[in-house]
Amino acid sequence: MKRTFVRHAANLLAVVAASTASVGTSAVATPVFGARSFSGGNWGGYVSFGSFTTATASWTEPSVTCTSTDDVLAPWVGIDGDGSSTVEQTGVVTDCSSGSPVYQAWYEMYPAAPVYYSNAVGAGDKISATVTRTGTNTYQLTISDTTKGWSRTVIKSLNSRHSSAEAIIESPTDRYPGISGGMRFTGVRFNGTNLADTSPSGLDADDMGLYTWSPSAIASDGTDFTMTRH
Repeated sequence: MKRTFVRHAANLLAVVAASTASVGTSAVATPVFGARSFSGGNWGGYVSFGSFTTATASWTEPSVTCTSTDDVLAPWVGIDGDGSSTVEQTGVVTDCSSGSPVYQAWYEMYPAAPVYYSNAVGAGDKISATVTRTGTNTYQLTISDTTKGWSRTVIKSLNSRHSSAEAIIESPTDRYPGISGGMRFTGVRFNGTNLADTSPSGLDADDMGLYTWSPSAIASDGTDFTMTRH
C-alpha cells in the first residue's frame, strides 16, 4: 500500500471473504473514488530513508471497537513506499466491513495486490514481522504469531527502489476503528540498528479528516513507540 497524501474513498474487499484464502491467493481492493478528499497521509508511524536490507518490528494486535463498516487498521513493517512506487511489506489487517473486527495476516509486493494468509489471528496475539532484501530485487517476508504458534515466510521478486524502511499503521479507507491505549510497536530495527539511530521521521495518519494518529517519541530503548489518536 503505497503512501499517498490525498485521501480517496476506497473499499477493501472484505477480509471475511478472503479468510479462506491461502498463500498465493490475492484479495483485490476495488477503489471507489469519491468527491471528498483530505490533506494528510494514509500512513502513520516512522520512516527512515536509505538503502536498508532488513526491517523488523513486533506488536500486540489491539482489541478494537468498530464504529463503521469502513474501519480498517493495518499495522505493518516494510521497505520502500515513501517517495517510491513500490512497497515490500507484511503485517495484519483488522477489517470491520462485517460489523465486527476480523483479523488476518498478509503480505504485499505493491503494486501487486495483497495476499492474505489463512492462519488464525486475534486480538492480544503477539506478532513479529521482518522484511529482508536477500538480493538486488529479491525479498523474504516473514510474519509470526507467537501466541497462536505459527509463522509464514515467502520469497518474492520486485524491481524496487530500496529507498526507505518503515513501521506503520495504515487505513486504506481513511477510517480507523477505536483502539484503547493506542497501537504500540516494539523492537523496531532497520538493518539491525535501533529505530532511533536510523534518522527516523515521524508520520501522522489522517483519520476521516477529523482526527490524526501520531507517533509518540521513541522510547528510551531506541525501538518502541505508540500511535495514538487526537
